[in-house]
Amino acid sequence: MHPVAPGGTVGILGGGQLGRMLAMAAARMGLKVVVFAPERDSPAFQVAGAHIVAAYDDQMALQRFATQVDVITYEFENIPGDTGAFLASLKPVRPNPTALAVIQNRIGEKAFVQKLGIGTAPFAAVTSEESARAAFVTIGAPAVLKTSRLGYDGKGQRMVRAVEDVIAGFETFGRVECILEGFIDFKREMSVVAARGADGAVACYDIVENLHGDHILRTTLAPAKGPQRLKAEANKIASRLLEAFDYVGVMAVELFEAPDGRLLVNEIAPRVHNSGHWTIDGCTVSQFEQHIRAVCGWPLGDVTRHSDAVMTNLLGDEVNAWRTHAALPATAVHLYGKTDARQGRKMGHVTQLYPLGTRPDAFER
Repeated sequence: MHPVAPGGTVGILGGGQLGRMLAMAAARMGLKVVVFAPERDSPAFQVAGAHIVAAYDDQMALQRFATQVDVITYEFENIPGDTGAFLASLKPVRPNPTALAVIQNRIGEKAFVQKLGIGTAPFAAVTSEESARAAFVTIGAPAVLKTSRLGYDGKGQRMVRAVEDVIAGFETFGRVECILEGFIDFKREMSVVAARGADGAVACYDIVENLHGDHILRTTLAPAKGPQRLKAEANKIASRLLEAFDYVGVMAVELFEAPDGRLLVNEIAPRVHNSGHWTIDGCTVSQFEQHIRAVCGWPLGDVTRHSDAVMTNLLGDEVNAWRTHAALPATAVHLYGKTDARQGRKMGHVTQLYPLGTRPDAFER
């Protein structure tokens, strides 16, 4: 492929904070950006050179979008499959729509991961009351019932301890296809953000530990403390997935550290990820610049961490404390330009930096 040179244009599907930070990274590299999103108040519009407001199934608008850009990427995984396929017939779409289609469905995703010999929680499909009963016999209790599509930040999932809970959850979710996953009594939730370039080169950021509240990521600790084996295993998992998907761009792999020390894949995010926000301030090349580099055919950047970091999301009205955060030493404040501070909504994040090896032990688990 021919690289998209400075002065070229990147098209971004999705106008949330991830699209916003991708656009800012592209601008730093001398690239222009066009953002396509259906929401008129999309935060990414504020920092993009141009934008299009239209539904993702509006083919006339998509065609107009494609004529304005050199390469197309996306900031979230729930882009309709037909949209990705249509755009791929007009311009390069990276990561490829095939990887997106697999990862959009939790059942297909876990089956794909297991075929590579990578561990996951046990799982079974739920598509009817009969299959709900069969799935519970196979998986047992406790378990987690999730919609197979469109769930995030705890939406579309519930704990179940009896077959009646599975059936009730299936009904509550509107009888859409679901997955029943065995509950993992994990030691920690972790993730690794990695990238694969158009030339096949792979680069992995340090594995991190993630702390959640109400199913929403609250804090990321970079790096995750633990034996070097963990980092090596996480990098191996991410590299195998990137190569198996023939993936170009940044991918995040969410992991459980099992009681026996194994790493199990929880979910894959085919995009830049909340747990990689610390890289903006803790690395020379952030996950956002890395993604733009990859999809534009540039060489991947250095992922070496120059500082330890603690990234904390600002949810809802927590954003009102921006003055307090801005006054702290070695602290970077990132606000997303959103006006409606709804409860649980990600309004921004702050990253505290520490010299290598000096992050406070109070964060250890």
